[in-house]
Amino acid sequence: METNSEIKALAIDLDGTLLNGEDLSPRNRDALKAVHDKGLAVIIATARWRQVAERISLEAGLVDLPIIACSGAQVYDTRTCEDIYETRLPAAFVSKLYQICNENRCIASATVDSHTWLKIDKKPAPEFLSDELHWVAQLTQSDELPRIATVQGSETITKVRDMHEAGYLDAVNIFDSIGPSGRIVITITAKAADKGIALSKACEHIGIDTSNVIAFGDAGNDIAMFARAGQSVAMGQADDAVKAKATHITKANFEDGVAVFIEQQLL
Repeated sequence: METNSEIKALAIDLDGTLLNGEDLSPRNRDALKAVHDKGLAVIIATARWRQVAERISLEAGLVDLPIIACSGAQVYDTRTCEDIYETRLPAAFVSKLYQICNENRCIASATVDSHTWLKIDKKPAPEFLSDELHWVAQLTQSDELPRIATVQGSETITKVRDMHEAGYLDAVNIFDSIGPSGRIVITITAKAADKGIALSKACEHIGIDTSNVIAFGDAGNDIAMFARAGQSVAMGQADDAVKAKATHITKANFEDGVAVFIEQQLL
């Protein structure tokens, strides 16, 4: 297993890849800092909202780098605090999605401009919320269409999938992912939200080609990023379909697989 000497950047997913649950391990943190100190850019590419990615970037000592957030629906410049690229879910789909989530027990979220609505039956304790995460008993549509939505709860997920297949296959993406709790969560974005497109936008912004990138991921929405990157690394616990699209396979996220690859191949 050899890596290309022309590698200039890493693009790394968070949940199931860099993080174990909510935690960035000391080994992964130190590995990121080491490659960053060698001159490689490290781009966080996550389905989470960009404030989470910013916190992880700061914890790892990564500054002045673009962030791919909301599963490719947003590319954010941390220096100027402006979007390089963004796309939103269509209004008609959002209306039906909110109705399904409001009528059924589930945990759902919708990320708009500066905050994320969290719909769950009981209001969480304050320590589980943050400046950008706001609890609501019902999701209410407004002029702020979400960049991404998520749903957890098997019955509600089935109803959302049925609605999607009935009329929105050409307009909306739905991907399975593993949330911090270890349960299946579907992430929902507009069709133009694509980690591959977002990676191209981020690379253009910092003046490199996607062929000079190694992409790390574990889920279906990472495959588009794998296709554009020069090399790709699937996590050890990823599905076989994801592994089949990667040029390398590393240890699982709970075994610090990102750090293992970096230490063996880049340091």
